[in-house]
Amino acid sequence: MTEKDARPDPERLLTAASHEENRGQGRLKIFLGAAPGVGKTYSMLAAAAIKRREGLDVVAGVVETHGRKETQALLLGLEVLPRKLVCYRGITLQEFDLDAALKRAPALILMDELAHTNAPGGRHAKRWHDVQELLDRGIDVYATLNIQHLETLNDIVARITGVVVRETVPDSVLERADVELVDLPPEELLERLKEGKVYVPDMAAHAAQNFFKMANLSALRELSLRATAEGVASVVESYRRRQAPEVIWPTRERLLVAVGPGPNSAKLVRATRRMAAGLRAQWLAVFVESADQRLSSAARAGAIDNLRLAEQLGAQTMTLTARDVVEGVLDLARQRNVTKLVVGKSARPRWRELLRGSIVDQMVQKSGDIDVYVIRGEGGAAKSAPSGLGKKAGTPFAEYAVAVGAAAGVTLLDSAAFRYLALTDLIMIYLAGAVLVASRGHRRPAALYCVLAVLCFDFFFVPPRFTFSVSSADYVVTFIVMAAVALFISGLTVRIRAQAESARLGEMRTVAMHALSRELAGTRGVQAILEAAARHVAEVFESEIIALMPGPGGKLEVRSATGDKRELDEKERSVAQWVFDLGQSAGLGTQTLPVVDALYAPLIGTEGSAGVLRVKPRSRERLLIPDQMLLLESFAHQIGLALEVDRLQESARQAQIEAETERLRSSLLSSVSHDLRTPLAAIIGSATSLLQDQGAPLAEKARELVDNIIEEGQWLAHLVANLIETTRLETGAVALHKELGSLEEIAGSALGRLEKLVSGRKIETSLPPDLPMAPMDAVLMEQVFLNLIENAARHTPPGTPIAISARAQPSGVEVEVADRGPGIPPENLERIFEKFYHAKGSKGAGLGLAICRAILSAHGGRIWAENREGGGASFKLVIPLGGSHAG
Repeated sequence: MTEKDARPDPERLLTAASHEENRGQGRLKIFLGAAPGVGKTYSMLAAAAIKRREGLDVVAGVVETHGRKETQALLLGLEVLPRKLVCYRGITLQEFDLDAALKRAPALILMDELAHTNAPGGRHAKRWHDVQELLDRGIDVYATLNIQHLETLNDIVARITGVVVRETVPDSVLERADVELVDLPPEELLERLKEGKVYVPDMAAHAAQNFFKMANLSALRELSLRATAEGVASVVESYRRRQAPEVIWPTRERLLVAVGPGPNSAKLVRATRRMAAGLRAQWLAVFVESADQRLSSAARAGAIDNLRLAEQLGAQTMTLTARDVVEGVLDLARQRNVTKLVVGKSARPRWRELLRGSIVDQMVQKSGDIDVYVIRGEGGAAKSAPSGLGKKAGTPFAEYAVAVGAAAGVTLLDSAAFRYLALTDLIMIYLAGAVLVASRGHRRPAALYCVLAVLCFDFFFVPPRFTFSVSSADYVVTFIVMAAVALFISGLTVRIRAQAESARLGEMRTVAMHALSRELAGTRGVQAILEAAARHVAEVFESEIIALMPGPGGKLEVRSATGDKRELDEKERSVAQWVFDLGQSAGLGTQTLPVVDALYAPLIGTEGSAGVLRVKPRSRERLLIPDQMLLLESFAHQIGLALEVDRLQESARQAQIEAETERLRSSLLSSVSHDLRTPLAAIIGSATSLLQDQGAPLAEKARELVDNIIEEGQWLAHLVANLIETTRLETGAVALHKELGSLEEIAGSALGRLEKLVSGRKIETSLPPDLPMAPMDAVLMEQVFLNLIENAARHTPPGTPIAISARAQPSGVEVEVADRGPGIPPENLERIFEKFYHAKGSKGAGLGLAICRAILSAHGGRIWAENREGGGASFKLVIPLGGSHAG
């Protein structure tokens, strides 16, 4: 077979990859179009109609027909969720009701206009956030989206069409979805526009002159085709990496984008995302802050916003502090084997770059083998800081007053010492003042002091005094040197103070994390861990802490609290439950329910949420500082891991105890069972001899007693045989002797042996004559039939029928033994196959079904139980047709 012939079918790969990635969550399908009017909603409704005919529970969450008759026709007969009425600025808006959808819990829900912005006051800001929660709750979603709403294409679409799209959807949403392109040539779309099938006539005429131009539509169509192709390739490539990792190329492209607090960094992030997608490359986004100069809270918040955008688009993000920003970026690039570096073109005036140097020029000169891409920045309004973040204004006016006052004070001091000191000594006093002003950490007041110091020295002390003229040109050099030295000293002092402040903050974070880690490492038990964690978080963040953990039924319960408040009201519990279920932060400082007065952070472990931490700060502004938010996220992650480790240790200890208990029990049962076989055989044999002794016939009463001894002895012997058989199956001591066998013969033999037990019942058999013969151990398989038929006879009312049927399946022969008894409680459908488990009030040791499962497992098959419609239980088993056999 050639290499080409050995390749799997692309459609099968795509389907398998899609199922693999969405396991455990709802599946998202996006009907993607190049522009309004191509038929996305119509295609979505048509696909939903097919699902309805297949029996799927389909509900329309939000469907906008825009008055199109053919679209409205497809909506007939489909259940439509009522909209939620939201009053905003005196206008009543109709929005999607997320809570009603979750309560209804359909299998599939239809959501038009994925990029829609929800009215303020709702749980989520965007409709795609609502869709994300539906998916997390296991509900499948069909949605529609136009290509211009894709985040990374936002600026490209603006340049092509001249229209800036404000509502966008992250590319990660499209990447996790099954994408169906709804394509329509531009000529046909323009014809639909003229016919009034897209907009009403007035709007259609306006659209034809602006957005709906042939060039615009052609470009948007190309973008949508490329996006769809990239999505398909990404899914297939993801599946290939999981199934055949050895085929991965040994070296690969890796991109790094340097972001900052400005609005232009968002453009860099989007451009890098497009480059990475085109190169199938990993990419990173980094914010490097200079250790010499700390940014304001608002500036750092802007940088973190840009990092969050990069994270939404699929980048690995990080923040660093370095003395030299260029060296910090390049060091990281070399550590991560980055091949391409993306930076923004500087917007500073050329004279400032000549005076202070250009970061871009330094990056290019020092990059070595790393390719540097310089992307032009575009103007735009800066993004506002997140709600509640305090914006630190420029240098406070008081600092300038200090600089002026210091210059005046030093001048007075020099005036008093003028008669006794030389002019050079007076300059030294002015320089000392420069150090004192700069030590307060503000560059501009320090520079102002330097200028005032030179002017005051000239005016008050250089002859001729009390004028700005000088008697000698030598003093000009003195002024220049004095100003230069003062500026250098003040700049150096400010830098040292900034570095000290940065080191102090870093040390505080390190000490806080180390203290928490050290105490958690030495703490055992969930309650002790939560109490220690709550105490640490309360001290570091000056907050009231409530720690919640899931109780019975998955509902959160308060397990630890540091303040006076020990309970949560219903609204607070619902927020905490949402955070726990979805593993996302909510409340203060987030985009989900930001009006809440506390932050709810999930305690994430390796297997999902372990609990929730409620943090109510005494000072909102202090908690909302970006550094504090990042530190709190680190704390929550550390606590979640500690809870996970404790759970795993407890599980390991319980597993060890259970294994030891099971080993001892198996040894005891094996020993006792073998020891009981001989006396049981003697008892049954002696009682049988008494009945068969013709020389001394027994009285009627004695005969009944002997019959009872034989019956109970046989039951006990059957129990002992089951115990021995269970031990042999578990230890692997049973060697299968597979031969092609007839299920009809095996079922008939089992019924013959149980003739007395099933007498008076109707036995319904349905075994097709063309049923294939399966390789099996006939003795063990007969034991399966015996146990199942006996189980049905003993747990159903006398006279009720027992049905035995079989049919061929692609993977094997499926056999069903069904009855019309009381059925099995749903919660016990799996437990009944456990050893020694039996229903309340039933007779038996609970080994028969456990033996059946062990035998089927040894054959490579499986067995399960279901409840029948109309009453009764059904036991189904599959015997594989493949496998080796003797004969």
